[in-house]
Amino acid sequence: CAVILTRLATRDLHKPISILFCNLAVSDLFTSFSGFWISVLFITNPDITIFGSRDMLAPYALYTTSILSTIYNLVSIGIERYLAVARSMRTRFRVARNHSIAVVFIGWLLAFFLGCLPLLGWNCLRAERSISVLYSPFCVDYLVFITLPNVVLAFLVPLFTYLRIIIVLRRRKLRMQACGQATGTYKSAETQVARTSISIWLLALVSYAPFLAGVIFDATNQRCHTDLYPGVYIFRNCTAMLITITCLGNPLLYTLKLSQLGAKLKALRCLSANRVRACTI
Repeated sequence: CAVILTRLATRDLHKPISILFCNLAVSDLFTSFSGFWISVLFITNPDITIFGSRDMLAPYALYTTSILSTIYNLVSIGIERYLAVARSMRTRFRVARNHSIAVVFIGWLLAFFLGCLPLLGWNCLRAERSISVLYSPFCVDYLVFITLPNVVLAFLVPLFTYLRIIIVLRRRKLRMQACGQATGTYKSAETQVARTSISIWLLALVSYAPFLAGVIFDATNQRCHTDLYPGVYIFRNCTAMLITITCLGNPLLYTLKLSQLGAKLKALRCLSANRVRACTI
């Protein structure tokens, strides 16, 4: 919420990357909200989160939609950063504000379509043959269809884009060294990109890899719910907590530094105070 408010209140939204940052914060907000919804259902009626119920379709669909939107945002940010760095090298394509808005719209449209497929009929409320043990009443084939390609997308595309950014910066630094010019800026940028990309990778690995492992276990498992209780469901809750940690980590990684975010919030507070004082006078 702090990221969204600061992005909307300041003039950063004229930049294409700021639109993607703000949209990523919206996706993380939806993920947290849907996770809270599922937690409330678990507290009030734990059986429906274990054995499945029609009441779980809507929160699970919103949860899936928000996670998919987050993945598409992370991929879009990596591609935008690569195009911004490589613009002066091989390509003349420049990412504009309209391009970012179109990417945001297409990402949400695709996320809503894939996430709401269980609401449109792809669920196992009646057919219990392929019902998911961890996420009932979702079907196992739906979870495999959604999880495997999107998690691979979340790992491979950022890996390619950030590695290419580091390679481009390294080549520029070598050219500057060959010309006898200073290369401190490129060396600092290369170090910063390397640190950020490693942090992004570790955060994605910690959050999405256990979820992927749970889906694979769900697809290969042949036992019923009662045989797996409570250990497997504790693991499922831990994967949900890791995804929530991702929602907290993304603003810190993609909004530069926490101190800068705090400075913007302080500036907004001073601005609002000055407006109130002026209106009083």
